[in-house]
Amino acid sequence: MRLTARYYRQHDADLHAEVPAEAFHGWTAREVDLPKEESALVCMHFWNPGLDARLPFGPDSPYAGWYRVVEYLPRAMRITQEVMPQLLAAARAAGLPVIHVATHRYADRYPGYAVTQGLAGEPPPPPEGAVATAAREAWEAARYGLIHGEHNVADIDAGWQHIDFPPQMKPRDDEPVAVDAHQLNAVCRERGVWHLIYCGFAINWCLLLSPGGMVDMHRLGYTCSAIRDAVTAVEQKESARAELNREAALRRVGMLFGLVFTSADLIAVLRRG
Repeated sequence: MRLTARYYRQHDADLHAEVPAEAFHGWTAREVDLPKEESALVCMHFWNPGLDARLPFGPDSPYAGWYRVVEYLPRAMRITQEVMPQLLAAARAAGLPVIHVATHRYADRYPGYAVTQGLAGEPPPPPEGAVATAAREAWEAARYGLIHGEHNVADIDAGWQHIDFPPQMKPRDDEPVAVDAHQLNAVCRERGVWHLIYCGFAINWCLLLSPGGMVDMHRLGYTCSAIRDAVTAVEQKESARAELNREAALRRVGMLFGLVFTSADLIAVLRRG
């Protein structure tokens, strides 16, 4: 595949300037050649809130507390409805492998997860972590309530029972479903894939740090790219209007992990064959 990629040129800072970084070249585009058979579209944590009758969106939703906390869900809904159908169709028609990264809550509902489990086998046991004490458990519960709002916690906890892929993102029976880096690595090695093109939610949260995300896979030697208009980010009060956290996360991808593409560019290349 020959397509336009964007990467971030973090040079040259002006050492005489008040703000040296303002002299960086910044985002730059160039044409790159990527082997389609050694790449994969990784669809990570596409969830169904707002896209499933069981999890209706809006102020009158029985899970309104979830939407009051997870502010990016309206953007995720738009991407899932407007961007992903064309992107998935183009990838499938062109033979670009599609791999889904889910969580244990719902992965086992899909045939591709059983295949992945058989391929990967049991993961190595992790090292024992922090000691479990009553004080630690109480402290974490209190912190969770402070961050999310005690009045929202019940809605969030109840909503998790319905979490699933949205209708637009259901895996085909022949598409792998993985829940962590151990499984995703096994799938990629079996297929000879080293370049992962991520889309999903959220680019600065799950896609970065959750099991099977960019940090995990980059440490295993994978190039991890992203599709700019097929991701959004967890934003804060100060960043949400301009989606500044998304921009910072994409810059991280374009410097550290891989390249940044647009869905239009990738779809056009895939349709040309």
